[in-house]
Amino acid sequence: MTRRTIFFVSDQTGVTAETLGHSLLTQFEGHEFDLVTLPFLDTLDKVDDALRLIADRAAEQSVRPIIFSTLVQDHLRERFQPDKGMLIDFFATFLPSLEVQLHSKSTHKAGRAHGLVDSGRYDQRMDATNFALNNDDGARIKDYDRADIILVGVSRSGKTPTCLYLGLTYGVYAANYPLSEDELESGKLPVALQNNLDKLYGLTIESDRLQQIRKERRSTGKYSTVQQVSFEIRAAEAMFAKWKIPFIDTTKSSIEELASTILANTGVERRIRP
Repeated sequence: MTRRTIFFVSDQTGVTAETLGHSLLTQFEGHEFDLVTLPFLDTLDKVDDALRLIADRAAEQSVRPIIFSTLVQDHLRERFQPDKGMLIDFFATFLPSLEVQLHSKSTHKAGRAHGLVDSGRYDQRMDATNFALNNDDGARIKDYDRADIILVGVSRSGKTPTCLYLGLTYGVYAANYPLSEDELESGKLPVALQNNLDKLYGLTIESDRLQQIRKERRSTGKYSTVQQVSFEIRAAEAMFAKWKIPFIDTTKSSIEELASTILANTGVERRIRP
């Protein structure tokens, strides 16, 4: 099957074009794509350079590239009319219908989605992300009174990336605590966690996947052995049951799915929206 180039074009970061474009492409299995992001096309010269690049790629591959665009400014969008590619213009598709429903013209200003438009919102994201970093792996249990949620689980079950995503994307104050071997053997939670039972949410993972992850990090010793991994997972899930801690299996879920599921199941409010 011929590989096809996908261009994500934007007059800002390109994050929106990438996110929406990837969401659509995941519905088509068996295809191979070369992904190219062209951000900050904020002048006519840059737009012309992008058009030449798209035309060259079309000639090389003998197939039309697919282009996802979130160019906002009218003069840039008017110039960006590739005749060698299939253009999917998100703003042209959706803004006219919204303008009709809202009885208002859109501003057509770039950078509204990911720019520093609301400093308070940005500060909230940064503060929550710093909280996740400072309260990673049980580093500061004295700050748990500020936490919106505390993720618990065995080492390498996905606690840290999930906490960081919750902080950076939703402004949620998320801490995490790794269950030690002594705690797993005794089934006893440390006092700091017992005092915050209503904030606890467990992460578990299939043993084969956990062993694979641990081998990549530390291939020697018992850390990544079948016996150790199986014991820790069984013991952690037994603790979750004993202390009535809700939990989720992270094996086949993305960070985005984990975060959304946790927020939905706990009722923790998003302090900000992406």
